[in-house]
Amino acid sequence: MSDEAHFQLSGFVNKQNCRIWATENPRVVQQRELHPSKCTVWCGVTSERIIGPYFFENEHGGAISVNGVRYRTMLEFFLRPVVENHPQVWFQQDGATAHTARDTMAFLRDIFGERIISRTSDFNWPSRSPDLTAPDCFLWGYLKRKVYINKPRTIQQLKSNVCDEINNITPEVLRKVMENVLERARICEAENGNHLRDIIFRN
Repeated sequence: MSDEAHFQLSGFVNKQNCRIWATENPRVVQQRELHPSKCTVWCGVTSERIIGPYFFENEHGGAISVNGVRYRTMLEFFLRPVVENHPQVWFQQDGATAHTARDTMAFLRDIFGERIISRTSDFNWPSRSPDLTAPDCFLWGYLKRKVYINKPRTIQQLKSNVCDEINNITPEVLRKVMENVLERARICEAENGNHLRDIIFRN
């Protein structure tokens, strides 16, 4: 299972549609930088290890957006050497355009054959299903709780924190995470893919 996430130096975590309930001022404004310094991180998660992190950055170490060319470059020079001698490995990704571009999918088929779970593959990944992926339901939240504890002041410190915290995740934790993800997938399958609003998942 794989995905990317942004880590902002300011420590801001996008919680989408955050609501503030207060008695003093119902029109409170939270100020933050318009374009804060950040790093964009890709990781693959297995039951044995985390592949990565891979930082999408320019030659000066600045964060860059993920597009099809940059994603394929990561696949070719970072991921392929790690997985090419493991023919049992499957690859899962979400349906982001950079992930599912025709050239990208052709490249993934060269590496994984039919062992791909993604939009436009033989095993279609359901859209808007972050609770079924280890990066979304575990890794990103775990890292964002940890990497800001020592209040990093530079992008290099933040990237170092990301690397350190990934290295601290044990295979035992990863096995439990993947068991939980499989349990979620089984429940989703039993419900014919319907919304699981009454299910409480443990993290």
